[in-house]
Amino acid sequence: MPKLQGFEFWSRTLGGARHVVAPMVDQSELAWRLLSRRHGAQLCYTPMLHAQVFVRDANYRKENLYCEVCPEDRPLIVQFCANDPEVFVQAALLAQDYCDAIDLNLGCPQMIAKRGHYGAFLQEEWDLLQRMIQRAHEQLSVPVTCKIRVFPEIDKTVRYAQMLEKAGCQLLTVHGRTKEQKGPLSGAASWEHIRAVRKAVAIPVFANGNIQCLQDVERCLRDTGVQGVMSAEGNLHNPALFEGRSPAVWELAEEYLDLVRQHPCPLSCVRAHLFKLWHHTLQVHQQLREELAKAKTLEGVAAVSQELKLRCQGDMLRQEGEEPSGGLPFFHWICQPYFRPGPKEGSKENTGARSKRALEEEEGGADVLSKNKQKKQLRNPHKTFDPSLKPKYAKCDQCGNPKGNRCVFNLCRGCCKKRAFKETADCPGHGLLFKTKLEKSLAWKGAQPQLQEPPQAGPGDPGGFPEVLGSALA
Repeated sequence: MPKLQGFEFWSRTLGGARHVVAPMVDQSELAWRLLSRRHGAQLCYTPMLHAQVFVRDANYRKENLYCEVCPEDRPLIVQFCANDPEVFVQAALLAQDYCDAIDLNLGCPQMIAKRGHYGAFLQEEWDLLQRMIQRAHEQLSVPVTCKIRVFPEIDKTVRYAQMLEKAGCQLLTVHGRTKEQKGPLSGAASWEHIRAVRKAVAIPVFANGNIQCLQDVERCLRDTGVQGVMSAEGNLHNPALFEGRSPAVWELAEEYLDLVRQHPCPLSCVRAHLFKLWHHTLQVHQQLREELAKAKTLEGVAAVSQELKLRCQGDMLRQEGEEPSGGLPFFHWICQPYFRPGPKEGSKENTGARSKRALEEEEGGADVLSKNKQKKQLRNPHKTFDPSLKPKYAKCDQCGNPKGNRCVFNLCRGCCKKRAFKETADCPGHGLLFKTKLEKSLAWKGAQPQLQEPPQAGPGDPGGFPEVLGSALA
């Protein structure tokens, strides 16, 4: 059967999907995809998989794709991050029999993507991307798709999308934010960019960004003209988003936990989902936040979720006839959007140049710790994050890292090891004994008895055999 392309692929293979669940690291696992499909999602993506690891590690393939095969979980698109055409194609060939398309992640804006040189940090390398998409398009039995972020300029975004289409991309998901728009700096996604891309290409386009409820989905389809709408954070806080419902949190939490029992996944994924679902309730019953964080088993997590349900039901009886508090559209026990707080209104100037850490310090100073620091302090109550109380270390003469207190070269261990090896020297402070080991080796060799040399062959003895043996052979 020939490979379907473009609109034919979208309408026949993907069933004309309009409601799409985004690829989310550690969050769009099989159990969550099945939950989302039960509540209106028509297409799901796997979490982003690392192509290089997928190629070399059979266990990684088994845990992240092969063991998650489920007839109900289709249509399905597998997403990879990669920066090498050959590796990308090798990974895709190993995955193509378990999905309906292969997606190349060109939208991840996180620091790990910058360090790994993938995701949105490839968006300026058009020649490389052309080679990757073209080779995958030629060699795979399923279509190749892409998920991108926009450039600040609409015309450059359009040219970028047209380049990917020309290379062989059969469906394009456009996240209407730039790679700099993340965390506190997310801001609103630009549907104007998405609309321009949709008009400029002849392949199906999905829109991503600003989707918190079904009304947003319908408005996005109408305003941009795209074929489908993808949701990530909106789906995490309300998996029934595409149904247009806002059910009680425990209804979906219990259904999800039942699916996890059938299709196990790491406990960290389960805990993360419950933190999202119960987000607003955990602002009210904060003591249960720590209980959820400390739960070590699935049943332990389920027990905390059950306790949250009981407390919410008590709140329902007490607050009957009242209005929701805290500026929420619904009571805290109802699934509803979470709107990420942005930077302070008075500090909008030069916000784009500031780091997330700088914004955290501005908003909370030393009194309000980030969630990561709160977790560290929970494990070690005596830990302090006050820079003035941090111990001062003498620096390595070469790289600036803390030097060893007893290093003979006044260097850190890494620099010391290189120098000691180069000079065949010792550094007892770092336990490096290159000189001592060399001297011991030479002394041991000198103490060994000399091996006798084999007898030299004479003029009449070409083989060098003893005379008697030579005569016998003659």
